[in-house]
Amino acid sequence: MLTLGEIEGSGVIRHIWLTPTGDWRSQILRIYWDGSDVPAVECPPGDFFVCGWGQYAQVSSLAVCVNPGSAFNSYWEMPFRKGARFTLENRSAQRITIYDQITYTVQPVEEDAGYFHAQFRRVNPLPYKQNYTILDGICGRGQYVGTYMAWGVNNTGWWGEGEIKFYMDGDREYPTICGTEDYFCGSYNFENPQTHQYQTFTTPYSGLCQVIRPDGVYAPQTRFGLYRWHIADPVYFAEELRVTIQALGWSSGGRYLPLQDDIASVAYFYLDRPACALPPLGSPDELEII
Repeated sequence: MLTLGEIEGSGVIRHIWLTPTGDWRSQILRIYWDGSDVPAVECPPGDFFVCGWGQYAQVSSLAVCVNPGSAFNSYWEMPFRKGARFTLENRSAQRITIYDQITYTVQPVEEDAGYFHAQFRRVNPLPYKQNYTILDGICGRGQYVGTYMAWGVNNTGWWGEGEIKFYMDGDREYPTICGTEDYFCGSYNFENPQTHQYQTFTTPYSGLCQVIRPDGVYAPQTRFGLYRWHIADPVYFAEELRVTIQALGWSSGGRYLPLQDDIASVAYFYLDRPACALPPLGSPDELEII
């Protein structure tokens, strides 16, 4: 376990620059606020910086920038009142080298400022007819600010027909917010009408930042990396929040096809407390990109 940084007192994290080597999925970035024993962020660094498939993808967004050759940059503001601690765990047998810089201001923090959190999940494969859970078990007042998904497709055809749903503040059967398959702000399969191929794009608020195409030999599946930041359109909640997304394609006769895909995600949000319940992280084998 390596301590990347430790800060005492009150302040705001302004920028994190990280350049890891080795297998990004076998490393775990953790961030702790105000002396808590439970991290607010527990996530492989590649996924946290929207490169969940262990390969570089250039990203130009307001919250996260990934620059050549593998420079991860976070611009999420992260207030803390008593202290902050950053660690990185290497769960592989391979020796790695880490370069990092954490920039912060020493200042008072407003009373209503929330603590930054990021919750990572991975399911491979998704059970048949089961929705994928992006975020769950969140209690308190807060603000949902972003989603990253590393989506590995195990079927042919279009894979992104499902709806994203935000259940908040007492919602049970029906969500307050129900989005369409265009949640990541593209349209018509992200298809370039000239090339008839998936078109990557990276913008301030959303992007299909990565498309890993089959190579005809040992990489037979297509894999996608997508992000959506709720910076201009934050999702506020007062008591609780759960976020799910359907994994649906198309079958014969215009029927929906429940997908059993390899899906990982990171949910980014602010909460009125420095820690909350975390989902099981999973063993290195369970997180491995296979």
